[in-house]
Amino acid sequence: MATTKVTVTLDEEQLAAIRQLVSSGKVDNVSQFVKHAVTVSLADVVGWGAMLRQALEQTGGPLTRKERTWADSVLRPQHRRGRDRKAA
Repeated sequence: MATTKVTVTLDEEQLAAIRQLVSSGKVDNVSQFVKHAVTVSLADVVGWGAMLRQALEQTGGPLTRKERTWADSVLRPQHRRGRDRKAA
């Protein structure tokens, strides 16, 4: 399988925790950990999507525009403006 190198921004605490796992031998390297985390996350998205479709089928069909707007407001993470950027 072909791979592509990308840049990922993590909180310092997250990276420190991953590096601790590497140094303790629980994972081989940072890339392996991130690749595994992405695999798990993608599987979760597929699984939750299937569960949502099934629940909607059992409870009356697709969400209304109002229901979708409410769900999006509750489920989407709030963006932290300016805090993630390094000072120039």
